[in-house]
Amino acid sequence: MTLPHDPDSPDDNDTVLAAGCVLWRRALLDDGLEICLVHRPKYGDWSHPKGKLKRGEAPLAAAVREVREETGHDCAPGTALPTMRYTANGRPKKVSYWAAEATSGAFLPNREVDRILWLPPVAARNRLTQPRDRTLVDALLDALHVT
Repeated sequence: MTLPHDPDSPDDNDTVLAAGCVLWRRALLDDGLEICLVHRPKYGDWSHPKGKLKRGEAPLAAAVREVREETGHDCAPGTALPTMRYTANGRPKKVSYWAAEATSGAFLPNREVDRILWLPPVAARNRLTQPRDRTLVDALLDALHVT
């Protein structure tokens, strides 16, 4: 029998470590901002760019690498956002997140991500597949002091 992962328990060797960013940019047409979401065809979902840490890789370095790999954009990471803990494929998973402003780049579809969308915060919240990812939009807006 498998017990559900307690999100308050300490990490162990079985915990999958991952990192990502809530990638944002200034809106092209107004004073607002847009958030980048990635579509992963393997899961059929919309999420923030994220992925597993490589052996010996620091979480922030992994987050920036994953943004580049999944969106084609370089970014300037900023404030740390809430860490998400949940069970995926029967294993505990811990994903560290940062706010990150897109600085340059262009998206090219790849095997992991076939589409990206740049959306205003309300639309991004509504498009995200997992409710836990929606809290990261709110955390980004708080970090950027956007109402």
